[in-house]
Amino acid sequence: MEDFLYFFTFQDASIAFVVIGITLLGIGSAYVGTYSFLDKKALLGDAISHAVLPGICLGFILAGEKNPIYIVSGAFASGALATFLISWLRSNTKLSEDAIIASILSIFFGFGIVLLTVIQKSGNPEMAGLNQFIFGNAIAILEEDLYIYGGLALVIIIILTLFQKEFSLLVFNPDFGKAIGYPMESIRLIFNVLMILAVVIGIQAIGVVLMAALLITPGAAARFWTDRLGILLILAGTFSAVSGILGTYVSFILPQMPTGPWVVVCLSLLALISFLFAPKKGVISRFISRNTYLKKTHQDHLMKTLYKAIEEGKKFLTIDEIYQAFPHQSGKSMNSIHRLIRKGLITRNEQVVILTDTGKSEAKRIVRLHRLWELYLNEYMNIAPDHVHDSAEKLEHLLTPELETLLEKRLNFPKLDPHQENIPRDHDDL
Repeated sequence: MEDFLYFFTFQDASIAFVVIGITLLGIGSAYVGTYSFLDKKALLGDAISHAVLPGICLGFILAGEKNPIYIVSGAFASGALATFLISWLRSNTKLSEDAIIASILSIFFGFGIVLLTVIQKSGNPEMAGLNQFIFGNAIAILEEDLYIYGGLALVIIIILTLFQKEFSLLVFNPDFGKAIGYPMESIRLIFNVLMILAVVIGIQAIGVVLMAALLITPGAAARFWTDRLGILLILAGTFSAVSGILGTYVSFILPQMPTGPWVVVCLSLLALISFLFAPKKGVISRFISRNTYLKKTHQDHLMKTLYKAIEEGKKFLTIDEIYQAFPHQSGKSMNSIHRLIRKGLITRNEQVVILTDTGKSEAKRIVRLHRLWELYLNEYMNIAPDHVHDSAEKLEHLLTPELETLLEKRLNFPKLDPHQENIPRDHDDL
């Protein structure tokens, strides 16, 4: 608890610099990564993050120390070269994009490891901590680093925010953007520069190996919660910033623990929560919605069966007759009966099931929707009368009162369905 309070109350100014830095880095990376994720270019970020390692090492060799200007410049040059080679090979060879990205990633990263080994054997005392660029160490961010890395992150955030429309066109419909006069090639170039910068400024905190996770995972997790780009960017930035701060806190209380893996663990946890519990798109939410829909569908079908029995002159159906109407679904049918009783739509007396007055009105509505859809499918979709039933069974549950009114007007308030059965109205008596 003491360490927790010490860290999050920012009693040490250096901790405040670290938290500000990791927050800006996380938001900037998440913004770029979200556009990359939506553009289906996730692997490009992974390739760039590995490809900057040779530039980091060359920057250190030229400066003789971990000078942030040399490190950033070298990493940017290396990442830019990798991006250019990927683009050139994609345009001038028959190699698939994933093969090109895998090759560039492996070659650059392997060369970077060789240079890192050479530096470690050189005996330069300034090389201490250089290998932290592999897995990241946010605690090592100094005040002068914050001015460079944080400043570049802020530039990325501002550019992507101010030119959201242009980058949205790049991601969703570049051909349309080109048709209305936008310089899409220049916008693509600017975006690639921003992606390289996002990777470069994040490597010290997250590391080259795991930087791709900081780029892609926030956007992928946020995508489960919303379809709106503005909210998506805000959620992705929030997920990334929170994960970065938590990962940094772990590095603070466990000095030998690198930051990058813990940031990824926190991001993965948020992504898992989103995957399972996000409204509408989460696995559990979709399962509940689907299960609810299937239960409602079976109840509607049971109501239709009871209504058709009344049309045939019966006043009720027995439990056995309902089981016969829905073979191999006795358990589901009994559950539907219990729910409809609780809703006041049917009553049960021993083995006899009867529609209440409210139930008759609701059943009439369901039958009307079904027969209207059958007639629409027959007249407007040219589907034979003996083939419309199954489709109408699925579509009848999707009709709103507004669509029902529109459908009746389109069909000129019909009285009979394709099977010459009566389409019931509210004023009709049973």
